[in-house]
Amino acid sequence: MKLSKGTKLLILGLVLVLVDQVIKVLVKTNMTIGEHFSVIGNWFQIYFIENEGMAFGMKFGGQVGKFLLSLFRIVLFGALVYWIRGLLKKDTPTGVVVGLTLITAGALGNIIDCLFYGLLFGESTYASVAQFLPEGGGYAPFFFGKVVDMFYFPIIDTTFPDWMPLIGGNPFRFFAPVFNFADSCVTCGALYLIFFQWHFFARDEKSAAGK
Repeated sequence: MKLSKGTKLLILGLVLVLVDQVIKVLVKTNMTIGEHFSVIGNWFQIYFIENEGMAFGMKFGGQVGKFLLSLFRIVLFGALVYWIRGLLKKDTPTGVVVGLTLITAGALGNIIDCLFYGLLFGESTYASVAQFLPEGGGYAPFFFGKVVDMFYFPIIDTTFPDWMPLIGGNPFRFFAPVFNFADSCVTCGALYLIFFQWHFFARDEKSAAGK
């Protein structure tokens, strides 16, 4: 039986979300906050932190900001699904909908953390590993879970020479943010669309302007 393009995209999205969640659950239930180990030298590490706000460890406005950010993610996810369904009804290049599927899957991966992890897991601390379905309940109410991050790539970790004005003697690290598989899906999908599918969106913009 030949699968439709929509079914293939759905399978792709579900696989990406599943991979994201398996990695997060393994890290959450086996590592303490701040625990880390090297994968390839010192420049690729698994480093467990929890993100209370935006992607790559950024924060946004405390509890109210977190609620608004979670709500925005849900609205964005719904808009992306609606957009992809519309594009599938047209003669849209496969690369465009694949790129959008990567972004959508990444958004859903982090939405799951925000909505359900506070209910399903105990608190992760610097001294103890989180329990799944603890007796006393989870560490946060619905909508206020923390996003699990673990990928750390300090490719350059050095100190600016003393002779450099203003920044001499200061540490420099690239790439400093810790992120997760869902963040990677969003970033890769967005970059792919920008660099390889920009002509599709430029064409649509011209078509809209000509109406």
